[in-house]
Amino acid sequence: MPEPPDLATAEEYAAFFEVEHELGVLFRRAHALSAHIGRRVHPELEPGAYGLLVRIDRVAPVRPSDLAAYVGVGKATISRQVKVLDELGLVGREPDPLDRRAHLLVLTEEGRQRLGRARSARRRQLHALLAAWPEEDVRLLARMLRRFNALTETMPTASRQA
Repeated sequence: MPEPPDLATAEEYAAFFEVEHELGVLFRRAHALSAHIGRRVHPELEPGAYGLLVRIDRVAPVRPSDLAAYVGVGKATISRQVKVLDELGLVGREPDPLDRRAHLLVLTEEGRQRLGRARSARRRQLHALLAAWPEEDVRLLARMLRRFNALTETMPTASRQA
């Protein structure tokens, strides 16, 4: 594998290659875990929809266009996904007080309860995975992930999807 010209040393390249590999493993496993947790919310929930529910819960009420921008998909994609969430009784719509033509998304009580149960199960699973680690290591992991996530917030949408 040729060394990219912008990396100074073979050691630096190896370090970035290792990070890339580990992130790939993490992302694949996280996707599988989201699919599993999503099915705990509702058996018919698509894998990507779990993340939408989490985001809606965090920032509701939210415009579908803002949700689309956050996850880096088009409005048509969000519309289809929100329609399914609505049909499953997990999200509701309320009028946007600033624009009567638009609506805002909120979790329904059913959606909130189902998401809460799924999150509790996910937290128990994560605790079981990390229980053997010293608390300092768990906090370090959280800080490093926060730093990494902050970096990805500044990336153009197309780069986040790559």
